[in-house]
Amino acid sequence: MKYTIFLLLAAFVFVGGTASASAQGAMTKKEVKFPEMQKSPTDIAYMREGSRGPVTARVLYGRPFKNGRTIFGELVPYGKVWRTGADEASEITFYKDVMFGDKEVKAGSYALFTIPNEDSWVVILNSELHQWGAFTYDESKDVVRTSAKVESLADPVENLSIVFNDGNMIMAWDKTKAVVPIKAK
Repeated sequence: MKYTIFLLLAAFVFVGGTASASAQGAMTKKEVKFPEMQKSPTDIAYMREGSRGPVTARVLYGRPFKNGRTIFGELVPYGKVWRTGADEASEITFYKDVMFGDKEVKAGSYALFTIPNEDSWVVILNSELHQWGAFTYDESKDVVRTSAKVESLADPVENLSIVFNDGNMIMAWDKTKAVVPIKAK
């Protein structure tokens, strides 16, 4: 009797193990289809205290190409809310309380929107993260609005670029550069 139970148990384990191995083999043979590269790659910019110090801020954004187009005033209309990038609205995270332009901002993550104009931009931090574009933008969720100084560039910037330099967040695309000062508190 013990011998019969042992044989049944051994057969069950063998059959179950073989079926499991067959199922795993079938799964590994299935080809995975990877998505194609985005037309506007995603990038990250960091603001650090010094060259190797702790991170004060981080921006995650899509970098659309100029591709011979006129950007501001045409592709990105003046006076309208813009996602400040491509695809999802850009996202900025502050790891400590900061002065963002002339406004106090608590540490946290925010959607980054702008309203470009010829002479200045309105830069908006909005509490609703993970929005696709500015299609569902809700002004009532704005945490801060500040203005950015705008300058013309001699040479066009092909991809939207955001960098931190000398306590400023600098956004540049085509022949336009907008600057917002940021200072950790």
